[in-house]
Amino acid sequence: MSVPIILASGSSIRAQLLENAGVPFSVQVARVDEDTMKRALLAEAASPRDIADTLAEMKARKVSDKAPGAMVLGCDQVLDFDGQLLSKPETPADALAQLKAMRGKRHMLLSAAVIYQDGEPIWRHVGQVRLRMRMSSDAYLRDYIDRNWDSIQYAVGAYKLEEEGVRLFATIDGDYFNVLGMPLLELLNFLAVKGVIDQ
Repeated sequence: MSVPIILASGSSIRAQLLENAGVPFSVQVARVDEDTMKRALLAEAASPRDIADTLAEMKARKVSDKAPGAMVLGCDQVLDFDGQLLSKPETPADALAQLKAMRGKRHMLLSAAVIYQDGEPIWRHVGQVRLRMRMSSDAYLRDYIDRNWDSIQYAVGAYKLEEEGVRLFATIDGDYFNVLGMPLLELLNFLAVKGVIDQ
């Protein structure tokens, strides 16, 4: 069954996950105003889980409208810290404040994925990972940000687990693919059941 798969995301790590798994796909970045949507959802007291799911759905729907027949995958990830949504740091000082607030404490990453086909949602999943940071010193956190700013400025929570950010953590409870921003195993299961990929 030859159904085109479109990733509605400019994320290089999500593309790499699909590529590594041998899933044929193309990329069409969805142009959505995430910040405005996030603010509106927060004003309505939406949960972090619902915010991740809604943003993923918006991206999938936007591209699906222009790609009849294709399965369009929209993804989003948010960080829930004590019920508060943390976003990508805007400055190194912002990154330091986030990391200092989270050290020694638990937070949760929510990775949402939604597939649209012909303008309708046909699959969705929100993966959850619970993480606890170790008690890193102020000096280490400052040096870590200096060394890694070019990369972590694009990451919620100011860390990438696949890079030096792993040193910030004491425990991680959940699927590593969800940390990277995609519930990959659940996605592959769906595509296999639908006959879109071989099994």
